[in-house]
Amino acid sequence: MTRHIDTLLVANRGEIACRVMRTAKALGLTTVAVHSAIDRDARHAREADVRVDLGGAKPADSYLLVDKLIAAAKASGAQAIHPGYGFLSENAGFARAIEDAGLIFLGPPASAIDAMGSKSAAKALMETAGVPLVPGYHGEAQDFETFRTAAEVIGYPVLLKATAGGGGKGMKVVERESELAEALASAQREAKSSFGDSRMLVEKYVLKPRHVEIQVFADSHGNCLYLNERDCSIQRRHQKVVEEAPAPGLSPELRRAMGEAAVKAAKAIGYVGAGTVEFLLDARGEFFFMEMNTRLQVEHPVTEAITGLDLVAWQIRVARGEALPITQEQVPLIGHAIEVRLYAEDPDNDFLPATGTLALYREPAAGPGRRVDSGVAEGDTVSPFYDPMLGKLIAWGENREEARQRLLAMLAETAVGGVKTNLAFLRRVLAHPAFADAELDTGFIPRHQAQLLPLAGELPQAFWQLAASAFVQSEATRVRADDPHSPWNAAAGWRAGLPSETDLALRCGDDQQVVRLRPASAPRAQLVGEQLVIEQDGLRRQHLAIRRGASLYLQWAGELREVQRVDPIAEAGAAHQAHGGLTAPMNGSIVRVLVEAGQHVEAGAALVVLEAMKMEHSIRAPQAGVVKGLYCSEGEMVSEGAALVELEEA
Repeated sequence: MTRHIDTLLVANRGEIACRVMRTAKALGLTTVAVHSAIDRDARHAREADVRVDLGGAKPADSYLLVDKLIAAAKASGAQAIHPGYGFLSENAGFARAIEDAGLIFLGPPASAIDAMGSKSAAKALMETAGVPLVPGYHGEAQDFETFRTAAEVIGYPVLLKATAGGGGKGMKVVERESELAEALASAQREAKSSFGDSRMLVEKYVLKPRHVEIQVFADSHGNCLYLNERDCSIQRRHQKVVEEAPAPGLSPELRRAMGEAAVKAAKAIGYVGAGTVEFLLDARGEFFFMEMNTRLQVEHPVTEAITGLDLVAWQIRVARGEALPITQEQVPLIGHAIEVRLYAEDPDNDFLPATGTLALYREPAAGPGRRVDSGVAEGDTVSPFYDPMLGKLIAWGENREEARQRLLAMLAETAVGGVKTNLAFLRRVLAHPAFADAELDTGFIPRHQAQLLPLAGELPQAFWQLAASAFVQSEATRVRADDPHSPWNAAAGWRAGLPSETDLALRCGDDQQVVRLRPASAPRAQLVGEQLVIEQDGLRRQHLAIRRGASLYLQWAGELREVQRVDPIAEAGAAHQAHGGLTAPMNGSIVRVLVEAGQHVEAGAALVVLEAMKMEHSIRAPQAGVVKGLYCSEGEMVSEGAALVELEEA
């Protein structure tokens, strides 16, 4: 039976909403965006043909409201709803409500979501089907003693996982029994907050595993096939950072075995649409079922790159009732593709999410083998309420090395300012010799932490000289941009009756420096567009230098540094001591206050739990002491830098 779709509502935000609408528009569909109150001017809302305001700010007050989403679809004339990923994309109740409302859900049947939506039930199903599982406990009992006993039987380290979730939410590695109680409570709160379900499972934490997943696709006519595999082993905080297809070193026989197992799993639950079956793969070539994601994945572009297929177009066609257009034997596998996720986060501070305004946002140019899927633009605000991913950069090449080099070039062209990002970290990962040699497993980042997350060193004088030259050049072009021949447009440092030199007080991060420019001895510097051209000793080098307001963003040693001029006298007068100790590392919501004034605490004790970007972060005592003051309460929203606890050393 063919079902009519000419208007599509996307029940999501950010880059996935923009990406789905791009294909929908290419197919001639009218697109409808929904947005929260603070997303009114977000990019996905701006790009839609029709937009509907859901109100609220937190997901629970906006994007998770099923009744409002269905009402928005009906009001806009949409026949179908695409759930994106995250939010309600794997919520069987949402799928049923859409079908009950006479609308079309661009996803699998609710029964399939039910079957795989619970990790515990999915593992039981796979066990029946003969797919090997990692040892673990997936039962209904959720008390602490049950988990303690199970962990003891399994053997530490163990992994706690939310049965209804994904994306690292509600997931904790526990190294020893003394850490279990706190980790379990925190994981349950995260799971409840993100998915409305606090149930957990526990399984053996497999050492040095690879994360390899199979993309499956099924139609309503009984056809199901696998579109090769992806390696997603490069992860931090249990979330993927780099994904690639095909998985390096996978033999055709192993690909076929994993693909056929994934198809078998999909057929066992009557699956329809796009889905991903995730496996742990060990060094011996044995694979273990982890979970099935009953939706489109963040990393689907690498599959599209090596197959030449548009998976969203397939979703729309399958939802209309059409059959898959090719057979398993016709699935292409062409070249290699790598994707990185660009996040607003601080890699130097345990990858904590970052918030703020994108004062600068520059994407690399698109072209053959180069793709960018993003959901933001310069001037947008990154809020504490949603996932901090800004977008994804995808490169394709005839082989893995060509794709890697192309992606490095794309990262070099990317510029973000105003919020901390993982941009430089991504470049270090891709440039690392172990990554170039495809030495991949989920422990890659901690194993190479010294190279990937180097300690911040003192910036050399060469940087400060370059920054001063760039600042003087940018100031000059701002003074008389209308008259390039004006003497006041010269940046040589000449002043009537004064020495031909310039002093600039500059700040970059926590570092400050007074730089004296002596044009007679300094390298020749010229700002050409947004490139600072330096000539010295017959060499000509270029550095990206972009001015935004009072800030200059300067490329140095693979990183974009924000530089500002300062007034040393005003700085000295404004110096003050921070208020009593421990402050919020980011904007967020206080979910637990674990201490009270006057209480003695040990070093490392959790004092306050902050929730931001749908994940919990514990504020811990840096040393033993006595809580002198509390400046926050549960449920309160706090800003980055706000004082939370004052701790007096014992």
